[in-house]
Amino acid sequence: MQLTDAQRRDWLRLIRADGIGPRTFRTLINRFGGAGAALEALPSLTGRGGKRVVPPSRGEAEAEIAAAARLGGRFVALGEAAYPKLLQAADAAPPLLCLRGDPALLARPCIALVGSRNASAAGLAITERLAHGLGEAGFVVVSGLARGIDARAHRAALGAGTAAVLAGGHDRIYPANHAPLVDAILEAGGAVLAEMPMGWEPRGRDFPRRNRIISGLSYGTVVVEAARRSGSLITARFALEQGREVFAVPGSPLDPRAEGTNDLIRQGATLVAEVAHVVEAIAPLLERGDFAQGGPLALHRPDLADAPIFWDELDMENGPIPAETAEPPEPADDRARLVALLSPTPIATDELARAAGLSVRVVQTTLLELELDGRIERHGSGTVSLVG
Repeated sequence: MQLTDAQRRDWLRLIRADGIGPRTFRTLINRFGGAGAALEALPSLTGRGGKRVVPPSRGEAEAEIAAAARLGGRFVALGEAAYPKLLQAADAAPPLLCLRGDPALLARPCIALVGSRNASAAGLAITERLAHGLGEAGFVVVSGLARGIDARAHRAALGAGTAAVLAGGHDRIYPANHAPLVDAILEAGGAVLAEMPMGWEPRGRDFPRRNRIISGLSYGTVVVEAARRSGSLITARFALEQGREVFAVPGSPLDPRAEGTNDLIRQGATLVAEVAHVVEAIAPLLERGDFAQGGPLALHRPDLADAPIFWDELDMENGPIPAETAEPPEPADDRARLVALLSPTPIATDELARAAGLSVRVVQTTLLELELDGRIERHGSGTVSLVG
């Protein structure tokens, strides 16, 4: 399938209409035979509470297409050759994606790598190792551009290929200080995708929407660090419901950032300590051609019981991002930064310095203060860990 410019504009108008999500979109297309006919029928339809469903005007849709083009973006429709095949097999796949970068990248096998925004230095180190190794094994690393694990995964995979999925519009990078990372991804031949409109500031529900795209693009999702109430666990849940593989990196039982990952392993996720553990599990899927060639998992897409919470209403009046989904503030000083990065898992001093962006001398001085306060414990080979 290849849409004409007029059809693409109609698709955009239909999916941007308030109250129409991916499933409603499919229902309308199937019922009326196309987006143009569905738009003509909208005046006779009502949304929740009897509210009329009003789509954007042709001019508004054309303005959004032009705004995306100025940033180097284009809208790719479900069913078109450039649309990622794995995502097409996922439940509630976005009818339209605004894509910047190389669409051919998303035709390669992808692995999602996600985790805590308040990541430990140990978590960042294993993320970098996994991202490098997955790239060398031929995989594209997919993540959500968040602080912590996501950002480290993108940076470590720049040379081999990485794709970032945005929670807001392409002109509303979140967090804003990751705009240079988006530029680096694009300059390195990567891809950046967004489902939400240009100008859209991400709200609380937009992060789960983004997460189901991250898992949907990927043969499997690797969770590095996640507390029990973590958005990364939502990504893992979507991966399971999409029939994809779920992997988790184990962590210390004393570290709250490992509670979610350890629970995933206990519930049956594949334990990951090195890249080979991921590659060995994914290799049979690649050999069979599942997902990408419309394999069996594409034919048995599970329904998500709470899908209306995420997709059936796109309420522009939703208010600010709730505290639990907003990016946490950066630690105010060197000591607080190091404490945030430390965990019960021993980490080398030079790795800690690199994660904190501090000189080794400053780190050693601060560690001495923490040791005198009884906050850290020293181990062999120059490693340290947090006490308690």
